[in-house]
Amino acid sequence: MTDSIYFAPLLPWQQALWTQLTSRVLSPPHNLPHALLAAGMQGMGKRAFVWRLVAWLLCREHDQHPLGACGGCQSCQWLRSGTHPSLQVLPITSMPVSAESREINEASSSTAKKTKADTKSAKATSNAALTIKVDDIRALQPFIYQGGQGMRICVLDHAEKMTIAAANALLKTLEEPQAQVHLFLISDMPAKLLPTIKSRVQQLPLQTIVSSMANDYVAHELGSTINREVVSPIQIAQLLQLANGAPLAAIDLAKAAWYSKRSLWLTTWQALRSGKRSSTAASDYWQAELSLPDFLKLTELMLIDIRRVCLGLDSSHKDIALSAALEKYQPTDSALEALVSQLQQTKTALQQNVQEKFAYDKLMQDLAYL
Repeated sequence: MTDSIYFAPLLPWQQALWTQLTSRVLSPPHNLPHALLAAGMQGMGKRAFVWRLVAWLLCREHDQHPLGACGGCQSCQWLRSGTHPSLQVLPITSMPVSAESREINEASSSTAKKTKADTKSAKATSNAALTIKVDDIRALQPFIYQGGQGMRICVLDHAEKMTIAAANALLKTLEEPQAQVHLFLISDMPAKLLPTIKSRVQQLPLQTIVSSMANDYVAHELGSTINREVVSPIQIAQLLQLANGAPLAAIDLAKAAWYSKRSLWLTTWQALRSGKRSSTAASDYWQAELSLPDFLKLTELMLIDIRRVCLGLDSSHKDIALSAALEKYQPTDSALEALVSQLQQTKTALQQNVQEKFAYDKLMQDLAYL
């Protein structure tokens, strides 16, 4: 994510909500809920909406620019540089980074020599960085209660990552709203939020997207081709179905390197199961095709559809011969559960710096027995 997300065009399905919220700020009594929750699956554009609204609220010219932050005032310049004094973000890794800062960070990382221990430590640090601890919430208190400093905004991304102690500490702020202080909570898994937190915030209605609008948006963003292949309306509909109706997720899916290899995955599975190909040969081949994390994503997607067909539902993949393959053989529920469990173990192993080759070899062996 970069600083440009503050000034990105408004997504079509968010226009009505944008007008509703901005009108509340611009028209008497000039109010906005103290705490707002943007929740739902990834790919709906909830973060894009929040960051755009944050920029507009802080913009010193927003009265003259109801459609978005002006981009030129001092406040907007502070946002671009990542130094706005009236904005606090948790976890810090969610803060939009300017292009200049990103280039500096990339240059530093490219010149630094990393040992295996460094890499393992970095992965652990990255995972821990998403956790919001009680000390993080307490550190916000001076910012929230300083008073007399104009509008102040706190954004808590991945709010479901708050510890119990952190959530309880946040409750005090939610129960004692301060003038001109606004909290935005963002969550991909709102079910993990404490009920006491959810009862004290107003959820933004970001999840309802008219299907025709989603289709038009995905078609426009992808253009006429993906990887030099013509995109048909049927393929657009399939992408949206696989992405559970989330337009941004559908676009990412279409552009993913592994999405075009679904038929190849099916061929590999059939060859492994029938003994026509060894797990070692399959592993060597796929290592040259996809990184293991991408292969895991591909496998998860395929297993979801295999389970659908086994339950008597239609395949979500209309452009590959999955249903035909399962007419001859269907894996048992226990075999599917075992492989799903193995995928999770593989993800954990990768975080612990296990070599991809060994993990790939083991996964192909398990796939042969599905």
